[in-house]
Amino acid sequence: MAGKRKAKRATTQDDLSKPSKWRLQHGGFSAPVREADPDTGSPVEHRRAVDTLAMMLANGTITPQMHEAGQIFRTLFRSAALDGIATSQLTRLAGATNDDMPNRQIDARRRVASAIDALGGHDSPAGSCVWFVVGLEFSVREWAQRQGWSGWPVHGPVAQGILVGALGTLAMHFGLTPRQRAA
Repeated sequence: MAGKRKAKRATTQDDLSKPSKWRLQHGGFSAPVREADPDTGSPVEHRRAVDTLAMMLANGTITPQMHEAGQIFRTLFRSAALDGIATSQLTRLAGATNDDMPNRQIDARRRVASAIDALGGHDSPAGSCVWFVVGLEFSVREWAQRQGWSGWPVHGPVAQGILVGALGTLAMHFGLTPRQRAA
């Protein structure tokens, strides 16, 4: 005896460029981040579900000045175009060259370099942590396991301590907290 077939449900086409309803119930998202696909090299857009700095501020791990310093560094890092994503311009003028970097980008690169120097340079634990966690938006755990300091993995609590110390130094560098004078 043959059974009855179930009627197919009509499916609605979801917008694949946005998170699903199910995913949205689990927390908010930051603005989309453009990155290069590791396989093809073409630009793709990712949405970050976790903002490390906002989570640390909510937990009371960092002060509002440290959070603001991290936001300033992240904005400068993006303005400096140091994430390595290169795309072609959609509007090009025939015969025009674009060999010169805009002044805003040059200034942002100088300020990022100055901030990294204040942290001890690229090879210091604080400089490496801020570059990857705040600038490239790796998670603290991902930086600690993959990058670490000078190629050595760093334990989670130590990595978070490095980030907290680096954000305190950045807050002082950007003038958000006063420098303490020795008595």
